[in-house]
Amino acid sequence: MVASAYTVAFEGVEARLVEVQCSVSPGLPAFAIVGLPDKAVSEARERVRAALTAMAIALPAKRITINLSPADLPKEGSHFDLAIALALLAALEVIPQDAAEATVALGELSLDGRLVPVTGALPAAMAAAEADRALVCPRACGAEAAWVGATQVLAPDSLADLIAHHAGRAPLPPAAPGEVHARARGRDLRDVKGQERAKRALEIAAAGRHHLLMVGAPGAGKSMLAARLPGLLPGLSAEEALETSMIHSLAGLLDEGGISRERPFREPHHTASVAAIVGGGRGARPGEISLAHNGVLFLDEFPEFPRTVLETLRQPIETGEVVVARANAHVRYPCRLLLIAAANPCRCGYLGDAGRACSRAPQCGEDYMGRISGPLMDRFDLRLEVPPVAWSELELPEDGECSAAVAARVTTARAVQTERFKEHPGARVNADLEGAALEEIATPDCGGREMLARAADRFGLTARGYHRILRVARTIADLDGSESVRQPHVAEALGYRLSLQGAG
Repeated sequence: MVASAYTVAFEGVEARLVEVQCSVSPGLPAFAIVGLPDKAVSEARERVRAALTAMAIALPAKRITINLSPADLPKEGSHFDLAIALALLAALEVIPQDAAEATVALGELSLDGRLVPVTGALPAAMAAAEADRALVCPRACGAEAAWVGATQVLAPDSLADLIAHHAGRAPLPPAAPGEVHARARGRDLRDVKGQERAKRALEIAAAGRHHLLMVGAPGAGKSMLAARLPGLLPGLSAEEALETSMIHSLAGLLDEGGISRERPFREPHHTASVAAIVGGGRGARPGEISLAHNGVLFLDEFPEFPRTVLETLRQPIETGEVVVARANAHVRYPCRLLLIAAANPCRCGYLGDAGRACSRAPQCGEDYMGRISGPLMDRFDLRLEVPPVAWSELELPEDGECSAAVAARVTTARAVQTERFKEHPGARVNADLEGAALEEIATPDCGGREMLARAADRFGLTARGYHRILRVARTIADLDGSESVRQPHVAEALGYRLSLQGAG
């Protein structure tokens, strides 16, 4: 007899269904699982056996074979337990076979039959909806999976509850979605004294999702400015919230099944490895750049990151996706993010202060900033020197703009871009513009074109740099409420591009 249940193997945020077939045949008693399982999957037979014994369900004294199909897809983790148990129960005619065949199931079994939560319930629900099947998962995962809304989600506490449901003794109600977490009130931009040019750069970066590099002495306020960026960004749209939550579901970061409309803000330490930043490790898990999808990735002490880590950022921040290739996994994750980097001008941090700089100045500054390669530097749309704040400015009362006022302008500019890009699928903000769409939308007026041409000749702008200036100028025009890109917009964009050495 053959029965089928389903579970999920993950490829990025896409879920691939794995059919679980159970065969009970004459022969010496044995319980085998085949189909390239790892140790955790192979141990499922003992967990399933113990769970069934706890419910007084005896396995027949026959050969039991569990096949995970397709056989050439590596399977790992404990989330196959529930699907294996359902296929076995269908083969033993404890539950209807058609009920198992119409189900996507994932969950770990404890030895007493309780269901233990696992990661990835949200993409599993997406796969179930596409396959027109119901989803069964542990109760702790039900609120997360129910957000999909396109398929029925059953979330029992135990395997016994699921059997009672199929027997009609105690039907399970569909799981309800978790709460939408309110946006936390972030730190206010008004707390930052002075640094008006840096605040303007943050506004432009937030409005068009332009990557920003800040260089300045220790204590100038670089980290303080970056920490206030989330308060300038609009909340996630429904589509963006689902995308981001699917990645966080794979990483086990969703809080009690709730979905947040707040954009992610990730700030890994400079000792992080390539696998931590880009993704990898066991199961090719998403890294920081994917966890920051639709949000902000802040890399403080940027030159202190290992060179290999920095160089791996070049392609993902350009394409908006990363492929984590391993011997047994090939996973594609999205990573459309806003990269904010902060750096001291040199190792000691006081390159511009003759009284405090080290004896190797100015060579130490060139060596230190030389850790950032030219191709990577070329990908920063905005480059900014953050000077130290004078004591006289610190004593001034708070009179700058608050985050709410700046966020309102950013939201208005983003709304303009959303309306504009309805005719250009694939682009959401100005940073996504390329090709014919870039020429159509961001071509400046005659004065702007002449200024940009002179700058390109004088400073040796790369083609990438030229196009990034156009994108930033388009964002500045949007903030200004202008339908066209004019010379002042180009001039401001050039000022941010060329404010540091090695402009590119």
